[in-house]
Amino acid sequence: MSACQPYDDYAWAISSQIWEDWPKLLCTDGDIYNDIAVNLSERFSPLEFAEFEYLSTGGFNTCFKMTFSNDLSAIIRFPIPGNIMYPEEKTRNEVSIMRFLSEVTADRTPIPVPFVFHWTVTKESPSELGPFIIMKYIPHEGSSLYGNLANIVLSLSTIHFNRIGSPDKNDNSMWEVIRRPLSYSMNEIVQLGTLPRSKLPTGTSPTYLTHLRHQKNEADIPEDVPADAFADDCRRKCLARILFQKIVRNQEHRKQWISHEKGPFPGWCDDFQPENVLLDEAESVVGVVDWEFTYTAPAEFTYAPPWWLLLIKPEDWPNGLDDWCTECEKALRVFLVAMWKVEDDAIQNKRLLEGQRLSSRMRDSWQSGDFWIMYAARNNFAFDAIYWKKIDRRFFESISDEQDNVRDIWRERLDLLEPEETKLMEEYVDLKL
Repeated sequence: MSACQPYDDYAWAISSQIWEDWPKLLCTDGDIYNDIAVNLSERFSPLEFAEFEYLSTGGFNTCFKMTFSNDLSAIIRFPIPGNIMYPEEKTRNEVSIMRFLSEVTADRTPIPVPFVFHWTVTKESPSELGPFIIMKYIPHEGSSLYGNLANIVLSLSTIHFNRIGSPDKNDNSMWEVIRRPLSYSMNEIVQLGTLPRSKLPTGTSPTYLTHLRHQKNEADIPEDVPADAFADDCRRKCLARILFQKIVRNQEHRKQWISHEKGPFPGWCDDFQPENVLLDEAESVVGVVDWEFTYTAPAEFTYAPPWWLLLIKPEDWPNGLDDWCTECEKALRVFLVAMWKVEDDAIQNKRLLEGQRLSSRMRDSWQSGDFWIMYAARNNFAFDAIYWKKIDRRFFESISDEQDNVRDIWRERLDLLEPEETKLMEEYVDLKL
């Protein structure tokens, strides 16, 4: 069984085509290219620009760079329509989180984020291309090392709110969580799983985790796409999600892995990874970029070790999930040493309390298997294999060696369903087929 479930082919094809065509359109259409340049230069009047150029296209954004006569450089950044399903919300949230981090981390371990000069919505953008952000360009030489990464992860973990969601300033100019969390998972399931945008959102960890899995239930069975799987495969997928919700909702199960059910909820970035941390020649951090999927989240997200220690996600690892675990454990030992040193320095300089250490919590999360619960909750298309291989037998009775095949284990779990849950599963199968 593959560790990664297939995306919806039609949705994937459309998204990929837009991703390829979008930067070409911006660069080759003379009127659009000129509109972007004029819009950017006007923001810095009376400075004169010396150079305007296409910079790059990443997974979610296309960027242009303008250098002015005084050597100031700025970039204008547009979300890619085929990859970002909520461009206005994404842009607003990213601006808010960058401004928030600039303010609140000044007296902690600073997280250097780009300075935002301006942002706007689609109607006010050049040629109505979409919302955009104009921010300071950060010269850099490469990506980051474990110590630098640990510093940023630790600093982000010390930011807390009493709700899960996206922070912004309220009417009293105070930072508060006032909007829903816009997560990578929410964007992906609309982009590649064809879930209607109207289906997407909470105050506690269990309700948020339940929402993530309920969202996946509906996405697995789009009404207008013919089924490409057998009935048993449909039952196995549906059963995994029902059982996962039981784990979240059952208090006896939940107390094994949720320690801060009602908060506080620390800052969390779904897309944080080494390539987003910019270094100078001395390997010091000069900037951290790509904050669009940042929100306050269950503390257990932060307590789990980062998946990016191997740079490749477990479901994409060429030698399989077990080999990924072996290699990740080696890398985790090195990372936790770096984290411990960073924590020691922060404690010595009065920026951290002993009880706020992450290193011991990350070690516990890995050893207990909590890491996999958090990872499965956040990753739509990796959920099935991870649930059956890493989560199921921790909470339900052991299964005989004869039934060790992931595709067959589910049959021994059918008796755990209530009659109404069995009925729901069969309705899903009928819809799928």
